[in-house]
Amino acid sequence: MGVAAIFGCEGPELTAVERDFFREADPWGFILFARNIDTPEQLARLTDALRGAVGRDAPILIDQEGGRVQRMRAPHWREWPPPLEQAARAGEGASRSFWLRSRIMAEELRAVGIDTNCAPTCDIAGPLTHPFLQNRCLGQDTASVIANARATAEGLLAGGVLPVIKHIPGHGRAVADSHKDLPVVEASKADLTASDFAPFKALSDLPLGMTAHIRFTALDDAPATQSAKVIAMIREEIGFGGLLMSDDIGMEALAGGFGTRAAAALAAGCDLVLHCKGDMPAMEEVALAAPVMSDQAIARGEAALDRRQPPESVDMAALDAELEALLSGRAHG
Repeated sequence: MGVAAIFGCEGPELTAVERDFFREADPWGFILFARNIDTPEQLARLTDALRGAVGRDAPILIDQEGGRVQRMRAPHWREWPPPLEQAARAGEGASRSFWLRSRIMAEELRAVGIDTNCAPTCDIAGPLTHPFLQNRCLGQDTASVIANARATAEGLLAGGVLPVIKHIPGHGRAVADSHKDLPVVEASKADLTASDFAPFKALSDLPLGMTAHIRFTALDDAPATQSAKVIAMIREEIGFGGLLMSDDIGMEALAGGFGTRAAAALAAGCDLVLHCKGDMPAMEEVALAAPVMSDQAIARGEAALDRRQPPESVDMAALDAELEALLSGRAHG
């Protein structure tokens, strides 16, 4: 296993330069965005090419949450409502609706060679949650987020797709967009533990997690992604034993060059850094700064990949109909 990173690529086809770089760097996996996606046939070719570049069945990630954050869209794939909207529409049937939704999503992802979805978002939506995140949340209280996130994760796993819980240890109190600024949360550790951290603790058995680019004043001066104190708390108090990746180190919440950002996240205890943009000079900088994966990270990664399973055959039309009934208020029983 090579560099402790997950990389993106620039466009819908893998270039010769990218292929050679990926072969040399050997990142743990890849992540795709809308810029990489055109048709199902093209997308399947791209995922095959990415795996071919590293010569193994590398995980390929995507953000297919639904709503605004949905990389695969109509006309080739289903359009999904924002998660918070779906939770409201489904009411008491919300958890079942999220299992159905994620099981159907998994079928679409697997069909084009994608086996890892950066979902569920386990952050709790509050009145001050920044709009970039608000509608992406699965609920407005701890219990509903736990139930809906668990259902989402289980639906993905049943469909042969690995879930990534995010954003550990909790992004819901952020009033700034971490794509542009570093959010600062001043809540006490007791309050954070009772609410924000609780969904992650409840789902700590899941195989993959992604950090939050947030500074918690009660915990450390550094952003969580680059804080050894916060990463230790994620491991020891929240109890997350899976493979832990940073959120995208290209986001402006972090300071310094890409190599500096990557090195700080890995030194703090992240197993991998996520670099999404597909910019070759930046990826080269990350590859130089990031060490090879540690033995512990490799073991966590192997344990995660062992949870990929062939999906059981299901009646997709029946799942679609059940989900439509839940979201339209026609479900009974």
